[in-house]
This record gives sequence, structure tokens and C-alpha cells, in this order.
Amino acid sequence: MGIPWQTALTAVFIAGVLFMILSVLKIREKIINVIPKDLKFAIAAGIGFFISFIGLKNAGIIVGNEATFVSIGNITAQPTILAVVGLLITVFLMVKGVRGGIFYGIVITTIIGMLTGMINPPKAVVGEVPSLAPTFGVVFDYLPNIFTLDVMTVIFTFLFVAFFDTAGALIAVASQAGLMKDNEIPNAGKALLADSTSAVVGSVLGTSTTASMVESSAGIAAGGRTGFTSIVISICFFIAMFFSPLLSVVTSEVTAPALIIVGALMATEVRHISWDKLESFIPAFMTILMMPLTFSIATGIAVGFILYPICMIAKKDFRTVHPIMYTLAIVFVGYFILM
Repeated sequence: MGIPWQTALTAVFIAGVLFMILSVLKIREKIINVIPKDLKFAIAAGIGFFISFIGLKNAGIIVGNEATFVSIGNITAQPTILAVVGLLITVFLMVKGVRGGIFYGIVITTIIGMLTGMINPPKAVVGEVPSLAPTFGVVFDYLPNIFTLDVMTVIFTFLFVAFFDTAGALIAVASQAGLMKDNEIPNAGKALLADSTSAVVGSVLGTSTTASMVESSAGIAAGGRTGFTSIVISICFFIAMFFSPLLSVVTSEVTAPALIIVGALMATEVRHISWDKLESFIPAFMTILMMPLTFSIATGIAVGFILYPICMIAKKDFRTVHPIMYTLAIVFVGYFILM
């Protein structure tokens, strides 16, 4: 679109501020709570299939194909062999009930990769101290530049996609952790406010939209159920910034098995969907299907949100659908028309 990165970063900041306002007013929490339970389970399962697909792609097991869109990759390639070995090791540890099996799988696979020459050993242990100088605070200098149609479109896109990506991630991890009660997520407002605040702070520091990530489910798979898990991970990430050369040995092929297995764990949420009700499982199924096929959580949610009210109207159960769901269906239709 020809928009300078400084202006785009400012758009992230504005979207984050809007997120905070929506979170404080509990609008985001309200929207998440009115989502029908079948769609919530579909979102959780769909994200599971999505991140497993990403894991298979990162491993080189699944690749693009002009004739069939996707196909199996070159299994004899060294990076793919390493990923397959890592997957087998991690599955073995998980089935044996080893706590932290995913982490140990990553460590063992990394060691095997270095011993066999599939991974180059690190050239240093400590890297350069990260600097915020080039990006810190530039959003405040470029605020006057946002009042154009192109930038407003970018802000809306950030707001729209991040809103439902975050909602999907929150639903997925809460469902996997067994925290859902009466189709609602306890303390969802606090989680959403923390998420939106991170987006604002992140943009000021100079990074793109900071949001809750579905990879958080790896912590849940390891037994994490409280915010203390996230605090420990945050501290580890901070320390990791100073040891980037050392951690470069953990390649995407090494972490791919973790994504595949965590995705499999999340996909088990399909068992809660009402498969005996056509009006429920069709929107749910399309939500699941569209996430990996469009490579977008938000798109999968959008498709489900459009289909659900239509199915309920056809079933003459339209009164059971919350007005917010009808509103969102119209918004999503508009989004697809304008995108």
C-alpha cells in the first residue's frame, strides 16, 4: 500500500488503544461470552488443526503444490528427517506420561541435530544487547499521518483480524485448560485488557501487533493452569534476547513436532460439538475447516459466525441467537465484500 513502516506502526498503536477501550467497556468480553458453545469448541479444535498444519509445513512434511495445492514433501531431506525423528521422540515421551515431554523432545532433537550435522552449532553464546533506539516512541511522531483513508483501512484491518485472532486463542486455551464454565471464560475481561495493553506497549517499543498466541497451549499441555506460567515464560523470553546465537540452534524443524502434538491435543475439543444437530455442526465444521485452509483464524471464525445465524433461522430457532451474533454476521459479510 506504500505506507511507511512508521505510519503502519502508528496504526498498530491506534488499534491497540481501541482494543483497550473495548476491553475496559467489556465489549470484547461480551462478544466472546455470547458465542454459542458449539462454535467455541469448533474454534478451539480449528486452531488445533491450524497449528498442526503450521507444524507440518515448518517440518517440510507438507509443501505447496501447483497441481494439488498441497502435497507431501521430500521426507528424505535432512531437516524433514530431523523433524520426523523429533516427532517420534516427543510422541513417545508424551504417551509414556513424561511431564515436560514436549520440552524434552525439543532438547533431544536439537542435540541429535547438532551431533549429526543437521544443525550448525552456535558460533557464539551471547549476542549483541538489543536496542530500542530505531523504533522506540516513533508512533507519537507519526500520529498526524493517520488521517488518511489508506491508514484508516489498515487500522480497521488490524483491529478486526487481531480482535478475533485473540478471541479465538483465548477460547482455545481456556477450553483446553478446562476453564470454561457455563459457556463463559472466568476473568476473560482481565485477560483481554492485558492483551490490549500489550499491543499498545508493544507498538511504542516498536513491534507489530502483540497478541495472545495459540502457542500458549503448549504451556497448558505441560500442565500450566495459571498466569504464573506466562510470567515464567516472559522472563525466559527476556533472558533469551541476550542469548540469541545460542538459541538459533532451535530451528523451525525442531519446534515443528511441538506444534503438531499441541494441535492434536486441542483438536480433541471436537468431541464436545453437537454432531447430532445439523444446524450446529455445519457452522462448527466450516469454522474448523476454513482455519487451516485459509491460513487464518479470523477467517474461520467469520465463516462460522455467518453460517450459524442462517442455520438457526432455517431451523426456526432464530430467537435463541443473541442479537450480537446477527450483528457480527452482517459485519463479517461486509468484511468479505470489502477485503
